[in-house]
Amino acid sequence: EVHLVESGGDLVQAGGSLRLSCAGSGFAFADYDIGWFRQVPGKEREGVSCISASGGSTFYVPFVKGRFTVSRDNAKNTVYLEMNSLKPEDTAVYYCAADVGVVAPGGLVFSRYEYTYWGQGTQVTVSS
Repeated sequence: EVHLVESGGDLVQAGGSLRLSCAGSGFAFADYDIGWFRQVPGKEREGVSCISASGGSTFYVPFVKGRFTVSRDNAKNTVYLEMNSLKPEDTAVYYCAADVGVVAPGGLVFSRYEYTYWGQGTQVTVSS
């Protein structure tokens, strides 16, 4: 059975940093592209970042580029999202998601519909 478990969410002051982790099990982790998404109540879940299965390609939406860094350690079946210079508007539940073939010509790496497997989310709260 496929499992994705996020961790690392916390309450942090504006300007601070957090590192989120996404641990996978029950599937060939190294074959899967991993996306990070976030959601606030009443709003659509939005893509934040994506990393290819090999880790060779990374993608960021404009509002996190330069502040967030995605990486992975396939030996540990874990993807990380390093978040720096956090802003109150980064407050959300952060989810990781997995699927194969997302990072491909025509693939929509920030679309939640491209991913089959999801974690339960971890809360990030940034105070002003």
